[in-house]
Amino acid sequence: MTKNNIQTSGFTLAKRKELTGDDFYDTKTIGNLNVAIVCDGVGSAEEGAQAAKRVTSYLINNFKIRPKTWSIEKSIKSFVHSINSILYKESQINYERSELVTTLAMVVIEGNRLFGVNVGDSRVYLIRDNTLTQLSSDHAMQEEGYENVLTQAIGISEDVTPYYFENIIQKDDKILLCSDGLYNVLSEDAIKENISKGAIALVKHASKLTDDNLPDDTTAIVLEVLHADEMAILKQQKLKIPSSLKAGEVIDGYRLEKSLIQNERTWLVSKKTKQYVMKFAPLEAREDAHALDLFVKEAWNAKRLKADFFPKAVIPKTRSCRYYVMQLFKGEDLNSYLKSNSRVTIDDAVELAQTLLNMSQFLLKYDLVHGDIKPDNIMIAKIDEDTTEYKIIDFGSITEIFSQDSRAGTPSFLAPERFRSEVISESTEIFAIGITLYVSLTGKYPYGEIEPFQTPTFKETRKPSHYNSNIPDWLDSVIMRSIALDKDQRYEHYSEMHYELTHPQKVKPYFVKNAPLIEKSPLLFYKRAFTIMTLINFILIYLVLK
Repeated sequence: MTKNNIQTSGFTLAKRKELTGDDFYDTKTIGNLNVAIVCDGVGSAEEGAQAAKRVTSYLINNFKIRPKTWSIEKSIKSFVHSINSILYKESQINYERSELVTTLAMVVIEGNRLFGVNVGDSRVYLIRDNTLTQLSSDHAMQEEGYENVLTQAIGISEDVTPYYFENIIQKDDKILLCSDGLYNVLSEDAIKENISKGAIALVKHASKLTDDNLPDDTTAIVLEVLHADEMAILKQQKLKIPSSLKAGEVIDGYRLEKSLIQNERTWLVSKKTKQYVMKFAPLEAREDAHALDLFVKEAWNAKRLKADFFPKAVIPKTRSCRYYVMQLFKGEDLNSYLKSNSRVTIDDAVELAQTLLNMSQFLLKYDLVHGDIKPDNIMIAKIDEDTTEYKIIDFGSITEIFSQDSRAGTPSFLAPERFRSEVISESTEIFAIGITLYVSLTGKYPYGEIEPFQTPTFKETRKPSHYNSNIPDWLDSVIMRSIALDKDQRYEHYSEMHYELTHPQKVKPYFVKNAPLIEKSPLLFYKRAFTIMTLINFILIYLVLK
C-alpha cells in the first residue's frame, strides 16, 4: 500500500494521574512500506519506558537501511533478535538483571500484504466486515490468577521467539495495534464500535469508562485501508512472459506487426481496423522480482496517469501475457525530428516547454516526477503549418519525487547535484527541461554529451542565442536560468518557469554568478570607465602643469 492508501492514527495515555507512561508507539512510511509499532515497557517506569522507546526507534531505523535483498520476514525477525540481544546484554552489565524489558507489537504493510510480529501481550487485531480477529498471540501464562505474567518479552532473556504472522489485507480493513491497557478495559464490541473513529477515540473511550483513571498505560494505533492496492493485484496475476515474439503472431486478438525497439519487447500491433503499441514485460522479470515490480509499476502508471500530454494506455482485464497497450501516436520522437530538421522554431520551443512543465506539474499531484526528460522521450507531430502536438512517453522512468536514485535518467540531462547523489526534485527536472530546450533550439548540448557512469566537470556555457540568433533575449534568460549550474540561481518550482514563459515582459536578464560588470550592465561599466578615465586625465594635466 502507498501512503495515500493507508490512513494512520495513534494515541497514548498514561495510567491514573501520571504524566508519562511506559508505552511508546510510532508509525512511518519507508519507501513502499508502512511500519507501525507499539511497545509496552515492563519493570521500573524509567527503564521500561526507555526499553519501549529504544525498541521502537531501533526497528524503524533499521527498516530505513535494511538490505534490499532481505525479505520482510527476514528483516523483522533479524531486527527483533538483534535488539533483544542488545537490551539483554546491556541490562546484565548495568543492573545484573533484566531491566530493559518491553513487549512488542509490530506490523509492516507492503502492497496488500501484512507482515506482523509480537512478543509479550501487546496485540494486533484485524477488523473486517465488523468481525474482530486477533492476529497476534499472547506470550502470557494461562493459569488462573497468572494471566498477566509474561512468558516472553524483549530483553527479558538472552533469546526470544517472536510470534510471526502474515495476511492479505483489502479495502476497508482496519488494523489495530494496542497495549494490554486498551483491551483489558474495552470489550471486543466496544473496540468494533469505536475503531472507525481512530486511535484517539478508542483510548479516550477506555479512559472515560474508568472515570479518567486508567489502571494501566493505554496505547493504540489504527491503520485503515482506504483503497485496494491495484499494483499488488496486478503483480499477483498469474501471467506468462513470452520468451520470444514474432511478426504475425496473435495475442489476445492483437496481431503483432513489427518490433519498434531493438529488444523486441515493444510492438506495433493491430486489432480489427486500429493500430496500437503493445509493450511486454522484459525477460528478466521472469526470475527477478525487482524487474517485475518495475514493469508492474510502469503499466500501472501508464493506465492511471490520464492527461493530454501522455498517450492513452490500458491494461486489458483479460490477458494471457504480461503487457499493456498504448495509443499509437502518429509522429516521431523529437531526437529523430531534430536530426532531419536541425532545430525547432521559437514558437514550437515555447509550446514544448509549456507542455513539459504542465506534465511535470500534473505528476507532482501524485508526488511523482518523470525522471528522464529528453528528446528521445518526446513525440512530436506537425498537425499543420501552425499546429504542433507533443506527447511524453516512457512511463518506466516515472519515479517518486525526492527519491535518491541519483543516476536515474540520462547523464547529459542530469543536473550537477544529481551526480553528487542529491535527490530528484522540481529543480533537477527543470534542469532536464532546460537542456531539452537548449538542444532543440541549437542542436548542441550546453555542457557537452556525458557518457553513462561518467562524473563530469561542469563549466559555464554560452547562451543558446550564440548558436541561434532567432532566440529572443527573454527566452535566452529563461533557458539559462533553468540550466544554471548553481541550483540557487535555478528555478526552484515549475510554476516559476511557467510564469516567465507566459509573461516574457516580466523576465529579468540572467547572468551567471560573478559575471563581470561589462556583461551585467554595459552602460554602467562604460559610465564608470569614463569617470575613471576623466579622473586620470585631470591628474595627468595637473602633473604636467605643476
